This record gives sequence, structure tokens and C-alpha cells, in this order.
Amino acid sequence: MVSRPLAENELVERARHGDENAYEELVRAHQGIAFRIAYLTTGNAAEAEDAAQEGFVKAYRALGRFRRGAPFRPWLLQIVANEARNRRRSAGRRATLALRAAEEGSSGGAAPSPEGALLAGEERGRLLEAVNGLREEERMVIACRYFLELSEEETAASLGVRPGTVKSRTSRALARLRAELGEAHG
Repeated sequence: MVSRPLAENELVERARHGDENAYEELVRAHQGIAFRIAYLTTGNAAEAEDAAQEGFVKAYRALGRFRRGAPFRPWLLQIVANEARNRRRSAGRRATLALRAAEEGSSGGAAPSPEGALLAGEERGRLLEAVNGLREEERMVIACRYFLELSEEETAASLGVRPGTVKSRTSRALARLRAELGEAHG
């Protein structure tokens, strides 16, 4: 784990000095998370792909302004998220959170019963419906923190807000989700 940031910092430095292969490695390492953050913002796979690609191009052009020693991923994700927001705004559509259902957790490799799978699917459906009902700023924080598993700092950088804002939005969103899902069960 200690060698990863060193390797990434080295790749960034090499890319800053024109090493395209180093930048390609950075792209490969972050293309999945970049696409997911763009998809959460745009709600459209084609737009997300375009936003992620354009984000990588803009990041490459801005490498000279990247602060040496800073974590690369949050910086990159902020660029990609900004590009995705700009595309969504220009398209004039309101994004909804369209998340792939998480795969069923297996219990010792045993297949879930049909009844268990149905109940899990219904629960997941209620959860996604409740998340989609949140205000966009709360929906994005929940998506980054829990669906993309970004840290608080990465979420803050990706969304262009302070870590304290991430904390407060997460707290409000979770309270709303608890209330919504509690009412659904009651």
C-alpha cells in the first residue's frame, strides 16, 4: 500500500515531463472511477464516456498546474465531475441516479434462495428509489461515499466542496433515507 502513492507520484512527474506512457498508466488506473463519477452526474453512459475522456484530456493539459505531492485521484475526479456537470447543464437535463444493483453477497458460495433474492431485489429497489428522491447535492454525496466508496476527501474534491460540507450533506441525506425507508416498512 505504501508503494502505490509513490508509484503514482512518479507517474505524474513523468507525465508532467511529456511521458505519454506514464499518463496512459494513470488513465488505465483511474478510468473506471472517472466513468462512474461522470455517469452519476450525467445519468447517460455515452455522455459519461465523453465527459471522462474529455476530463482526462483536460487533466493532461493541466498537469503543469497540478500541485506536486498532492493526491492525483481527487484532482482528476474533480476535473471529470466538472466536465460532466457542464455537459449535463448544456444538455438541459436533470440527472437521476441510475446505479447498477450491487451483486448479491454470497454466504459461503451458496446461491441465495429465490425468495431471498426477490426480497433483496425489492430492498435494493426501495433504497435506489429513496436515493433518487434526494436533492441532487445529497444524492451525489451518497453516491460518491457509498456506491463509489470514495473517501470524504475524494468526495469533497470530486464535488468541489469542503470536507465539512460532505459530512453535513451525508448526515442530512442519511437522515432522510432512514425516515423514508422507515416509513416504507411501517
